[in-house]
Amino acid sequence: MSDASHAEEMKRHVKIYQRVFFALAVLTILTVSVSYLHLPIIYAMIIALLIAISKSSLVASFFMHLISEKRAVFLVLTFTLIFLIAMFILLIGSYYEQEGVFLGGH
Repeated sequence: MSDASHAEEMKRHVKIYQRVFFALAVLTILTVSVSYLHLPIIYAMIIALLIAISKSSLVASFFMHLISEKRAVFLVLTFTLIFLIAMFILLIGSYYEQEGVFLGGH
């Protein structure tokens, strides 16, 4: 690889990292902004989790270079995500059942 093509490749990577950094900064500001909306806890949790998933996807894809990985890695990540969603559903269900929402309580 020549020095010129290597320099161009580095410039391309730097631009990608700058865009990812900007997106992470915007999502962080959005996270803080949402906290000032005083939403009900379930909506606040859902929004916070969606923002966190977006941020972690950016970090994993670009900084951990998973964007260029093989299919097997994505299958493992998919199963992990399904497990995570199931755990949150169980957690939220347990919370509301404890509060009596599912049992007809207040």
